[in-house]
Amino acid sequence: SLYYGLVTLVITSLSCIPLGVRKAIKHRTVIDNVTSIFIFVGYAIPGYVLGALLLLYFSVRLEWFPMGGFVSLRFEELSYWGKTMDLINHSVLPLICYLIGSFAFTTLLLKNHLMDNLASDYIRTAIAKGVSFRQAVTRHAMRNSLIPIATTFGQNITLLVSGSFLIETVFDINGFGLLGLTAILDRDYPVVMGVVLLASVLLLVGNILSDILVALVDPRIRFQ
Repeated sequence: SLYYGLVTLVITSLSCIPLGVRKAIKHRTVIDNVTSIFIFVGYAIPGYVLGALLLLYFSVRLEWFPMGGFVSLRFEELSYWGKTMDLINHSVLPLICYLIGSFAFTTLLLKNHLMDNLASDYIRTAIAKGVSFRQAVTRHAMRNSLIPIATTFGQNITLLVSGSFLIETVFDINGFGLLGLTAILDRDYPVVMGVVLLASVLLLVGNILSDILVALVDPRIRFQ
């Protein structure tokens, strides 16, 4: 769960922010319309349903990827490069399912707020004073548009533990989500309380990180 959560968080941040900026600048162009179609289609498909389809096509029919699991049974016998490739091979399909929902949410959130800021009076004033459009986007509008991303960052921290028990069930990954679901079904109350406690602690830590990020991004907020 930590592995998939961290990788999902990193890939989402590195890909969604540039794409959201591009869509806001190129609003109602071919690039914006085509990417919006793929984003909305991906957002409408549940991750576990997509996982079952990916397993059926890429694992059963084409046999490109393994059926499930975090690593193969012969993982300890492989070399360092072999272990790396085995982990990547097992991670491709689950990561697609993890990314498909958060990718659309982060991209559209940044695009909408950036468009609102680009239409604000302070951006028009900055451009009228001689600031280039690129500088107006990167130095002024972009900073204010990252505030919602920083605010919701703390909620994503809980995904490092909870993850998606449905995706973990489809791909047979022994993560915290599947552990919590199994504990609930087996009425293993100590394990359930442990998972809830860990998720609650991470949510508190995430909220603190969100406050720090908002203070760093928002020019109106300063720590005393």
